[in-house]
Amino acid sequence: MNKQIGYFLVFLSFLFFHYSFSQDEGNIVSKNESDFFLEQEILPIKLSYSLKDVKKNTNDSTYIDSNLEYQLKDGSWQTLPVKLRGRGNNRLKNCYFPPLKVKIKKSDSKHTIFAGHKSLKIVFPCLLESDMNDNVVKEYLAYKLFEVISPYHLKTRILDIELDEEKGSKNKTHNLKGIFIEDDKVAAKRLDAKIYERDMHPLNQEPISSLRNDFFQFMIGNTDFSRAYQHNMKVFYINNTMVPIPYDFDMAGLVNTSYAASSIAVNSVTDRVYRGFVRDKQLFEQVRREFLNNKDKLISIMDENAIYFEHPEEFETAKNYILSFFDVLVNNKKFKDEILEKARTN
Repeated sequence: MNKQIGYFLVFLSFLFFHYSFSQDEGNIVSKNESDFFLEQEILPIKLSYSLKDVKKNTNDSTYIDSNLEYQLKDGSWQTLPVKLRGRGNNRLKNCYFPPLKVKIKKSDSKHTIFAGHKSLKIVFPCLLESDMNDNVVKEYLAYKLFEVISPYHLKTRILDIELDEEKGSKNKTHNLKGIFIEDDKVAAKRLDAKIYERDMHPLNQEPISSLRNDFFQFMIGNTDFSRAYQHNMKVFYINNTMVPIPYDFDMAGLVNTSYAASSIAVNSVTDRVYRGFVRDKQLFEQVRREFLNNKDKLISIMDENAIYFEHPEEFETAKNYILSFFDVLVNNKKFKDEILEKARTN
């Protein structure tokens, strides 16, 4: 009998270990996750404020009072008191619509779809252009693609924004696409992580997460980032390792905005340049296989979001841009020439 009990206990231990191992990443990803970002339908919101006030009269500690109206699934509208400030050095300085940080009181968000979120970021189009909303959708797609690539990412939700721009006695209404981005601290809590604030060489970061990031940045044609100095990048301390999580992709070739500029010498921002560091070739091959295995899922995400584009040709161009990345991965010579031999040593 004791022997049978012993076998049974060993069997239970095996089951527990197997379940824990196979569910580890899933548990980390879903821990404390808000229903707000689990819901992926487009969220209509309304805002009213002065762009001039946001640009000139807000900073890291100074906000303006406003209201955020949002539409529920039954079609009704709710109003939430919020505080707003501009954010992002480049966009705040150069964009017609500065991106925002939204601050919400816990007492106000209780029993609303924003419960659990004291702070959110909003991405707007930058300039008043015919393709401004499609540019936002393409940037949103970059976030959604990275969700497939890495279990460690920032959550996002796409928005339909009616912005009433206060301009003295005469207001102007803009109909915009936007993105809600999860606050870093909420992401850290969800991932059971800590935010690492100091500079760090990329080779000291977790190898597979680091390579996934580098392949992703190459895929979307982005050079406007630094994992060492945390430019458009956050480093999270997760499971005793340092994991880079990217954000802000408006300079990427995938988005291809009129104002985009590469941080290195290229003919066009749509020209891909691999910016990762040299690592073990087996790790490169492992991440290469991951991307190839996820190709159908990544393209499916592109297709699912085609409905948000105002200009179908913008969607087709974006989709073909991602497909061209896989042309590099499946071709050994291209993979060697454009990724392996371009990996940095300093």
